[in-house]
Amino acid sequence: MTADAATTEAAATTAADILTLLLPHHRTLETTTPSHGITPAHFPHQLQQLRNLVAARRPIVLTLPGFPCKSPNPAKVIGRLPDEGERLALRFLDGLCARIGERYAPGARLVICSDGHIFSDLIGVPDPHVDAYNDALRAMIRTAGPSRLTHLSTFDLRDVYGDLPCDAKREQAIRRYAPSLDALRAETRGGAAHDGETLRLYRGITRFLFEDTTGFEGTRSALQRACRRRAYGVIRRSRAWGALIAEHHPDAVRLSIHPQPLGAAKFGIRLLDAPDAWMTPWHACVLRQADGGVRLLRAADAARLGRLVHRDGRPSHYAEEAGRLRPGPAPGPGRTVLR
Repeated sequence: MTADAATTEAAATTAADILTLLLPHHRTLETTTPSHGITPAHFPHQLQQLRNLVAARRPIVLTLPGFPCKSPNPAKVIGRLPDEGERLALRFLDGLCARIGERYAPGARLVICSDGHIFSDLIGVPDPHVDAYNDALRAMIRTAGPSRLTHLSTFDLRDVYGDLPCDAKREQAIRRYAPSLDALRAETRGGAAHDGETLRLYRGITRFLFEDTTGFEGTRSALQRACRRRAYGVIRRSRAWGALIAEHHPDAVRLSIHPQPLGAAKFGIRLLDAPDAWMTPWHACVLRQADGGVRLLRAADAARLGRLVHRDGRPSHYAEEAGRLRPGPAPGPGRTVLR
């Protein structure tokens, strides 16, 4: 074997080793799991990216759009600022990078690409609330105890467009990077022609918008129609944000908080245990269970199971109390019943 061939083989082995660390956390709607046949070979796009970085002995950079702001639905969350859910998610992501560094000397870092401003007007969250959430998230990363979260950084529209008004920032990003509405509608209606992923995303976002809308004075059907229209806007802007991130972080491995099929260009990652594949720390709150486990639940459900715990002077999470009813399996996306 030549020296070049040996180097290529070593890079491929290391890339597969790094991807193996991510596999247990893959967020997908499929039933395949690492213990039931899933291997790094199911992710050729990520393997090639990692091979290129390893062969060049460059640090691994991961980008994760998310951590936008808290849901405006008070039945889901316990406040407007990051709480125990975000804190645990940040620790998990930092720890994941640290484990990659144990296997690959150049190490890894993760850029949290906070996407709240790109669609805050569509989800009913004022821009100052998004700023407050993002600022608190950055502070949480900087002051996370003696170990600190040294592998994490943040990126948002302020890093691209500076002090421009938020409406102007959104307009510039949409004009430059977003697909046309007609193209997106055609893709959504194409169904099987696009593996149904866009349609699934459209339905999931429509559901979230419907659940999170407060103060709507029309009928339920009118709200559904409005949420369907807004869902297209959210997806267009999400695509724009993804393209902008790719331009600013061209060699990064792209993670996603949304479920992704095997082989997709984005790797879906699950941050915390939740009753469905779509729930995130900013659409729920943490319940610390009596057995030591941690689970994401709607705040209204968690409140029935335990007492509210404060940290640094604001609501943080719920702690399960003995004798209360436990939630059963969720009958549908985002729903938790008590039994």
